[in-house]
Amino acid sequence: MRRDDPSEPLSVEIDAHQCDLTPEQLATMRDDLGNLSKLVENFPRPELHVYVERENRSNEFVVKTSLLLPGQTLVASDHNQVMHAAYEKCVDVLLAQLKEYKDRLGQVPERQKTAEGTHNRLEPTVDPELNAVDAAVAGGDYAAFRTALQGFEDPLRVRVGRWLQRSDETEREVGRRFTIADVVEEVFLDAFDSYDRRAKEVRFGDWLESLIDPAVKELMRDGGDELQNISMARTLQGVPASREEK
Repeated sequence: MRRDDPSEPLSVEIDAHQCDLTPEQLATMRDDLGNLSKLVENFPRPELHVYVERENRSNEFVVKTSLLLPGQTLVASDHNQVMHAAYEKCVDVLLAQLKEYKDRLGQVPERQKTAEGTHNRLEPTVDPELNAVDAAVAGGDYAAFRTALQGFEDPLRVRVGRWLQRSDETEREVGRRFTIADVVEEVFLDAFDSYDRRAKEVRFGDWLESLIDPAVKELMRDGGDELQNISMARTLQGVPASREEK
């Protein structure tokens, strides 16, 4: 479903998979965008892409959102047994990101960085070979997938560390229930599993960054099973299963 009303400041596209959204649900989703629309009304041609999928295995809805702005794409994702709850969380995260983005635009040096497309982006130390990434996913080879994306590991580790510091609750669990390295590995595992569903218009680094929040939530909710998966993933890579890192 796409809404391209020229009188509206925000173009909205909602893409549903493995589920049907009723006209009432779509109307409610549009109504929830009032504050977001007001904040983007001075941007040229802002676009919001919403991806909704029902996962039969977990009986949960996965919602992914991408807000396309000049020089920046803001992304958020969440999952919940109630679709609208996940969608509302994504909109709240986008609102917070958008406010920060507009604050940065108010500063001349930051505005120049944004115009150059270099501000606050998760950039790899070595550019990945996307053909190798595609081949690894197609072959179900996680170790090759990690090797192909090795350039993102250190920048992602820094971004995860900063994310964990936002909440006293998550910061307390670092070194007790899981490590920064565990979160990084969980992000790559989620990326491997969802690679074919990623929005191609979103930059690779932005997409990886959007997976940090779901990865932390998964470790907070069901750390034992996920840590087992992480241990197996490290075994595939020849990395020691136990890594003490804070």
